[in-house]
Amino acid sequence: MTAAPRPTGGNRAPGGTPAPLRIGNASGFYGDRFDALHEMLTGGELDVLTGDYLAELTMLILGRDRLKDPGAGYARTFLRQLEECLGLAHERGVRIVANAGGLNPAGLAERVRELAGRLGLPARVAHVEGDDLTARHPGSLAAHAYLGGFGIAECLRAGADVVVTGRVTDASLVAGPAAAHFGWRPGEYDRLAGAVVAGHVLECGAQATGGNYAFFTDHALERLRRPGFPLAEIHADGGCVITKHPGTGGVVDVGTVTAQLLYETGGARYAGPDVTARLDTVRLSQDGPDRVRVEGVRGEAPPPALKVGLNRLGGFRNEVTFVLTGLDIERKADLVRQQMDDALGAAESRPAEVRWDLVRTDHPDAGTEETASALLRLVVRDADPQAVGRAFSGAAVELALAGYPGFHVLAPPGKGAPYGVFEAAYVPQDTVEHVAVLHDGRRVPVPPAPDTRAPQEVPEPPLPEPLPAGPVRRAPLGLVAGARSGDKGGDANVGVWVRTDDAWRWLAHELTADRFRELIPEARPLPVTRHVLPRLRALNFTVEGILGEGVAARHRFDPQAKALGEWLRSRRLDIPEVLL
Repeated sequence: MTAAPRPTGGNRAPGGTPAPLRIGNASGFYGDRFDALHEMLTGGELDVLTGDYLAELTMLILGRDRLKDPGAGYARTFLRQLEECLGLAHERGVRIVANAGGLNPAGLAERVRELAGRLGLPARVAHVEGDDLTARHPGSLAAHAYLGGFGIAECLRAGADVVVTGRVTDASLVAGPAAAHFGWRPGEYDRLAGAVVAGHVLECGAQATGGNYAFFTDHALERLRRPGFPLAEIHADGGCVITKHPGTGGVVDVGTVTAQLLYETGGARYAGPDVTARLDTVRLSQDGPDRVRVEGVRGEAPPPALKVGLNRLGGFRNEVTFVLTGLDIERKADLVRQQMDDALGAAESRPAEVRWDLVRTDHPDAGTEETASALLRLVVRDADPQAVGRAFSGAAVELALAGYPGFHVLAPPGKGAPYGVFEAAYVPQDTVEHVAVLHDGRRVPVPPAPDTRAPQEVPEPPLPEPLPAGPVRRAPLGLVAGARSGDKGGDANVGVWVRTDDAWRWLAHELTADRFRELIPEARPLPVTRHVLPRLRALNFTVEGILGEGVAARHRFDPQAKALGEWLRSRRLDIPEVLL
């Protein structure tokens, strides 16, 4: 890809200042829209195109892949996308940076070189390694540190056209290219923090352009049928404009960017390996159609430790969902519980964990059989696959002619399947060998952050004056507030924001941690922490332990808490009529 170079850091505006860096995203997860890479390369001007393929669950999936094939462990989709798009990137001088290397970045880099050779393209391919700490954590299927962006920057400064990494923070995919382009060095915290915020907005793809957006009905539904992917125009001071290619679907406005800023974050300090970004300093403003300016971001020294994601096999699980139709739903549920309890008790090995959930989806005098039915879900877990295997499945199937009236199940249970567990650990930055492996084979060590700061809580800022008392109406919270939620290991994060100052005066006083627990009964016995972000008119809640051992363990109906925010918005409370 050397025939049409656009060296990172080489484009300069009048006066010698590097021109803004146009950096786009083409993947928010392993399995995202396959055509997005092509769409982003052909839809408009770009300097760098990133792809985020890794999540906690993905690392477990890739770990299991590598058990079967030591040469695997990377996102195979990325290679198939490059077959169609590596030539396009070469023609347009666009550099590609992706964490698709997963557990095997060196292996993926070699596959990309082989692909470039078959296509006759002189691609310079580099990779970043050092995140794999599995050897330090016996019993883990995969243990990987979240690296920063300076390994990526080293690869780009040396002329790489394609950089693949293993586990880096999602925002590093943007911060690394920005550091290379502008010549930033460790310690330039405000600039780095601005790039981290831009990276956090881009990392989940179409979530920044109207996907999963609470107020989606405010926009023409036609625009949201196929949202485009986002890009950022990053400036030398770390500020940026979030936008998308002209003519693509979706919407970029202050609301969609606010929603993504709150996604899977906690308090005012958003800590990473290179910088801690202060989310309470972010200023957003509409800069024209589908353009949002992000400025004012301040940064601080990063924490002294790196986060390590530990993935291990937690045991084996099985499940069956009984369909209960018509009258006497509770009695039918009691009968099948007793019958299954007797059968499992008589089995050679009773599962260590047995969980029942009755979901009342039934309606009285229903017009269809489906709306007359409730669902009774039984999940079993054990370290021994036999305990959740044939004996469990057989016990459920044998009730077919001996159970409650109208007995049937959604699907016959099979044999037990393994499930994973995610845990977070922390290691000192200087104990991780972060290495940039350049396209010519040279290995460049990337030093840890030169200055660190132990994590500290930001005192809660002063709340606005309460909204004056007046008439109220019982109504869903979502008529006033937006929300977006997600998972961090076993914890859930719920960001809630409003769009007017008056609504903020009400929300900041009304939606306390205690009120959150009232509205979300699952959270009542759990620690709930509220963080206040006045510049975004937003509150961020962390609910500890609501997801059990993480998404791979599938502890609850919505194992990644993706819809927890929408549930919260549907709950009714007394809302001032002036806001409705």
